[in-house]
Amino acid sequence: MNRTKVLALLAATTATTIYGLNHTIAKMIMPIYIGSLGLVLLRVLGATAIFWTLSLFIKSKPIEKKDRFTILKCGLFGMSINIAAFIAGLDYSTPVNSSILIIVSPIFVVILSFFMFKQRINFFKILGIFLGFIGALILIVTADTNSSIGRNIPLGNFLFIVNSISYAYYLIIVKPMAEKYDLITLLKWLFLIGLIFNFPLGINQFLNVEWTSLPFKEAILPMMYVVICTTFMTYLFNAFALSKLSSTEVAVFMYLQPIIGVLFAIFTKSDTITLTIFIASMLIFSGVYLTTVLKEKNQL
Repeated sequence: MNRTKVLALLAATTATTIYGLNHTIAKMIMPIYIGSLGLVLLRVLGATAIFWTLSLFIKSKPIEKKDRFTILKCGLFGMSINIAAFIAGLDYSTPVNSSILIIVSPIFVVILSFFMFKQRINFFKILGIFLGFIGALILIVTADTNSSIGRNIPLGNFLFIVNSISYAYYLIIVKPMAEKYDLITLLKWLFLIGLIFNFPLGINQFLNVEWTSLPFKEAILPMMYVVICTTFMTYLFNAFALSKLSSTEVAVFMYLQPIIGVLFAIFTKSDTITLTIFIASMLIFSGVYLTTVLKEKNQL
């Protein structure tokens, strides 16, 4: 294994770890200090400012005319729908549910690859897709609508599925762009597009925040983590990983998210895990394994 691939694997691992912790950290500030759509705008606005500032110090390659529509789609699905669905879902649901449902993305990568590139789906993939959907369906239909942790867990869990589909599509279409353009140039345009889409949705909640009276430890620090770590660093690391690895390989790193996310949520006493959640998570894990990991092992 060469040094570049090791760095790409390390980048993907770091991004996944940051995401895993984010399930609990982002939940801490919603809706107490900021609404979900306001937090989405804060994430995208902060990342846009950082990437455009960094772009002033590097020589960037202009986006070719033939790639502009793809860049627009990447910004829409990766920096708008993906982020908005996840944050809104987390506001309604719980850190444990979000940690588990986030790993269905690799299944959607396989499904979308079938429709977009006609990649063959064998029996094991079909079985994996079926198990994954059954697990996700269990989490949605059996969720407690009156939980003290989540305001509307079924709706939140559904939004996590929307997030996973959007992110899976983003992983597929952004890969050729990540290989063609430098990361700062690519991400500054993607987040600017995301900002344009998210601005009208989140501006009211953003302006309603009493910024001068926010407590530093309980609100400011978590917000800084969400903007700098979860948005800026993870997208930079994942874009680098995608430029060196396949979209399926990067998606597979999401298996770490539920482990990190659930353990951190339980450790901080932000959430609990029930027998139903455990059974559903095992179905989802089995589905993802049959859909992606088993394929990778058979190709070795």
